Amino acid sequence: MRVLLVEDDAPVAAGIEAGLALSDFVVDTVTTLDGARGALAAIDYDAVVLDRRLPDGDGLTLLQQWRRACVATPVLMLTAKDAVASRVEGLQGGADDYLIKPFDLDELTARLQALLRRTAGQVDRSLRHGRLALDPVARSVTLDGAPVALVRRELMLLEALIRARGRILSADQLKDRLYGIDDEIESNALNVHIYQLRRKLGRDAIETVRGIGYRLGALPIDRPRHGDTPS
Repeated sequence: MRVLLVEDDAPVAAGIEAGLALSDFVVDTVTTLDGARGALAAIDYDAVVLDRRLPDGDGLTLLQQWRRACVATPVLMLTAKDAVASRVEGLQGGADDYLIKPFDLDELTARLQALLRRTAGQVDRSLRHGRLALDPVARSVTLDGAPVALVRRELMLLEALIRARGRILSADQLKDRLYGIDDEIESNALNVHIYQLRRKLGRDAIETVRGIGYRLGALPIDRPRHGDTPS
């Protein structure tokens, strides 16, 4: 999942980036309100982690502007203020959750995952598509109850497709879910990941909609044998 981090404290931002990367979040970091406006206007983020105190103003002011403009992206607000009135102000201003500095990175990750589940209307933490189940917390996948070993980008790609719930995602949309602004992307990287998922889940697990993009298709009755090659 792709997250916009709005934080001007470089050590704090670096720690958050490293912690979220362990759970396969793609994180883009900006340090100002103006940078956050531009980033959210350009990219469809799954969530925003927004600090209140920024060089060019209060993060809450920006959040209120977003909500008045009907921007529904989930926002987890960070603050050094521990007063109840400050937390209430943030929540009433449109924040979906609040975390007080200093905080534990595991708690931040867990809160973001819970926030995304609530946004998607999930109760069970597992994402399911037919006989396929993906646990975004444990970073594990099963097919017909049997574990399937996926590398990091394969798992991120599969998660994006499951969350799309049958919608077609373009190659650019999928790349946005897999890579950050500063990541270098090889020209055939997405095709390689799709090939590997088809090899492990079945030839028809990912459907190519020519000229448009990709979506999850029907899953095979039996798991494919190692070494099967998709057409």
